[in-house]
Amino acid sequence: MTLDFDPLAADYDRLRPVGHAWEELSERTLAVLGDFRRLVDVGCGTGRFAAFAKARRGGRVWGVDPAPEMLRRARARPDAGGIGWKRASAERLPFTAGWFDAAHMHLVVHTLPDRPAALAEIARVLMPGGRTAIATFATEHFARFVLNPYFPSIATIDGARFPDPATLAEELGDAGFRGAAVERISQPISAEPRDVLERVRGRYISTLHLLPPAEYAEGLARLERDVAAGRGAFAYSLEWALVSATR
Repeated sequence: MTLDFDPLAADYDRLRPVGHAWEELSERTLAVLGDFRRLVDVGCGTGRFAAFAKARRGGRVWGVDPAPEMLRRARARPDAGGIGWKRASAERLPFTAGWFDAAHMHLVVHTLPDRPAALAEIARVLMPGGRTAIATFATEHFARFVLNPYFPSIATIDGARFPDPATLAEELGDAGFRGAAVERISQPISAEPRDVLERVRGRYISTLHLLPPAEYAEGLARLERDVAAGRGAFAYSLEWALVSATR
């Protein structure tokens, strides 16, 4: 199932506030990419990482996304100056071959209709020696996910959607990359119950849109009861895989 992300754009950043964990992952991503002059952020959404990279590193930055409302939000960012925005799919990037020396995707690979085609396109637009960095979840993330007790299908749905990081590294090799590596990053998180409830009500992750309607309604009702009863903070971890390779 291909999701339409446009209806999610209005609350996308509000339900995913920037915090230490996001900045830590983004800094690690920039470190993996190394020095660059031209970066493309594929599946840029509301432009958060593109703006972060521009502010930290300068250079020329482009954000690409197929959802027009996501791009409208990206263009309206107060820190969007100097960034180019393009509406396009990852499988058909509107750029000259070899134009970039860095490419990035954050929580995008599991949404792609044709992942091999998208990886081949990234290889095409990168110059020899260019670097790509792909932030995705490690396989163990899904078995431990904080919402599993409320929505048991999440682990199965996301286990099928997200590629195993080792498989993704192999696919990068098939697309023409070399030296693929996987860096694991574990981030402990503590979230206030009412914040978790607000995010679930807003279906802040795409998986919540893929649940059977009855399961979502029942899980939300149980979460609401727990929060109303004074449930303590949600303690969990984000288990990342940062997959990188050189063109």
